Amino acid sequence: MAGTTEYSEQSPLNREPPTRALVSSFVTPSDIAYDRNHVSQPLALSIHQLATEFPQHEVTCALECAGNRRHTMRTLLKEVEGIDWGDAAVMNCKWRGPRLRDVLVRAGVQCNNTDSLHVAFSCYQVKCQDDDWFGGSVPLERCLREDADVILALEMNDAPLPYNHGYPVRAILPGIAGARWVKWLDRITVQDHESTNFYQRHDYKVLPPEAVDSASAEPFWDRTPAMCDMPINSVVAVPADGETVTLSPAGTVEVKGYAVPQGADGPVTRVQVSSDGRSWVDAEIQASSSPDEGKWCWVLWKAEVPLERGCGREILSRAYDAGGNSQREHSQWNLRGVGYNGYGRARNLTVL
Repeated sequence: MAGTTEYSEQSPLNREPPTRALVSSFVTPSDIAYDRNHVSQPLALSIHQLATEFPQHEVTCALECAGNRRHTMRTLLKEVEGIDWGDAAVMNCKWRGPRLRDVLVRAGVQCNNTDSLHVAFSCYQVKCQDDDWFGGSVPLERCLREDADVILALEMNDAPLPYNHGYPVRAILPGIAGARWVKWLDRITVQDHESTNFYQRHDYKVLPPEAVDSASAEPFWDRTPAMCDMPINSVVAVPADGETVTLSPAGTVEVKGYAVPQGADGPVTRVQVSSDGRSWVDAEIQASSSPDEGKWCWVLWKAEVPLERGCGREILSRAYDAGGNSQREHSQWNLRGVGYNGYGRARNLTVL
């Protein structure tokens, strides 16, 4: 990708930074964080009340677009629908605000009998591409768990929440697909069904392989679960596809990247790197400074990998997490190109 922020669409704003810039810092700077937009009792709360009437909780976590790495699925497997996201529709940021659990309890939500109930998040600020509003939902049980760290963010990276990232308040749902982290939040509803929004019902689902176009996909939308937890993943950020690299005196190349755990199964415990898919080298992992934070964070990693001189070389990566999940070579193709988590790859390298 280019050396500046890559715009997939400027209106609505959809952009990702160069992967090389993405992995330059453990906490993603707000100005390069990827943007994804679509354009028992009532309780009304002001932003001031959210900031002053509830304990404030801080969580550092990875936020990943469901379509991250769609370009790899498109080029490695076959054509898909959707914005051509590269490998950088992810960020690792610090968020601060009240726990959603505390807000729900004040509204009279009971912490038992949560089966089959959902928390729906809604934004009515702007008409979206496929609906008059934007929304998403997740199981209530997830939002009520203190160890799930679900918050209503008022701050990002120790500063007021930027407008592009949901000012004045945004749902923060660690481990869950970014589509559910609704920005510019207007309403939160506890209900016995998922959000009725288009993006909950007719997008962000891993459709079966037989859904090959809009017509054949139609019968599957209602019977396919909405994406919730993101899968384990890793990416080779340096070198990038198509680059020319020079071997060190030891015959190796320095490789850098990131890895994210699956859902609530963090932290990432191991990353391996290979040039042939048979012999693997353990990468050095840069983890969070706090073990408690690491559950939801990405890790940045680096490794010295032996390569043979020549053209068309490739570097692979794979990750493992504390929940026992491991990255596989290939990911299931699906029409919308979501949830891709095959091996990280830097392809078509020239090695001098």
